[in-house]
Amino acid sequence: MLLTDLIAEISTIKIIGSENVDIKNICSDSRKVTEGDLFVAVKGVAVDGHAYINTAIKNGAKVIFCQDIPSEIKPEVTYVQVEDSAECLGLLASAYYDYPSEKLIIIGVTGTNGKTTIATLLYELYKELGYKVGLLSTVCNYINGRPIPSTHTTPDALSLQKLLAEMAEERCYYVFMEVSSHSVDQKRIAGINFDGAIFTNITRDHLDYHKTFSNYIKAKQDFFTNLPIHAFALTNVDDKNGKIITQNTNANVYTYSLETHANFRAKVLEESMDGMLLKIENNELYVRLIGHFNAYNILAVYGVTKILRTPTEKVLLALSNLKPVNGRFECYRLKNGA
Repeated sequence: MLLTDLIAEISTIKIIGSENVDIKNICSDSRKVTEGDLFVAVKGVAVDGHAYINTAIKNGAKVIFCQDIPSEIKPEVTYVQVEDSAECLGLLASAYYDYPSEKLIIIGVTGTNGKTTIATLLYELYKELGYKVGLLSTVCNYINGRPIPSTHTTPDALSLQKLLAEMAEERCYYVFMEVSSHSVDQKRIAGINFDGAIFTNITRDHLDYHKTFSNYIKAKQDFFTNLPIHAFALTNVDDKNGKIITQNTNANVYTYSLETHANFRAKVLEESMDGMLLKIENNELYVRLIGHFNAYNILAVYGVTKILRTPTEKVLLALSNLKPVNGRFECYRLKNGA
């Protein structure tokens, strides 16, 4: 792909050198650069990619994207200055893979707890309903049933866009993905056109990274603030920050709750170590998940299906057949009955 095509929809500050350069690949790790690549110098949490610009050039990089133009300019290299190279990496990757998120219906799940369960249950439910679906989660990534090992809750921008491109190529209809606060803060999800987002809850976690609870909340809130106007935002209003998270979004806001008025409500009728009997709206539903918190997860899944206008009868049947997510509060019975 030519650089001039790659940056057609990207805002730049300054370009030094030719735009008529054929790009072989995009890299943000100078060690992986080969001849003809484009290198993006990202200012990370621990490492500043600007320190490795010369290494990238020695390894064959023909184009450098950076926030700060280096003092030494190589005449055979094109330098592109941008305001935020981390965000630009996601935008470049999206363009390089021909904007895969625009060919998919992508729903992100964020919050301290419940991300893996909700994303996985949605994936399993829509797979059971006959859809081709993709899953991006902490446990494992799946493309229409094919597993791809996972290393992060949300992959890096390049890996993410590549996975989305594979999902689009295999004609997945829905993609359900976990969206961590780290990935929002580090702009790993830049370039993704989300069609919906779910907020589960927020507790005092990840403060080693975010430093303050307000920074942590802001990272979650930014995800919803940046949603497009056509998207939906589904939030848990039993969490005291549920409404704060969505207060600046342009998306259509829906709510779910076990305790107060909301668009989607449920009540736990019976609980055991084998499952729960729930009343969701006017329907009684038995599920094989245990724990009161899983009632919230099931309700969030149900809310998404209603927003997506999936037939309720089919949804309830599929939900009753779902098994607990691997490694997430599974129940094991011993031979002695314990």
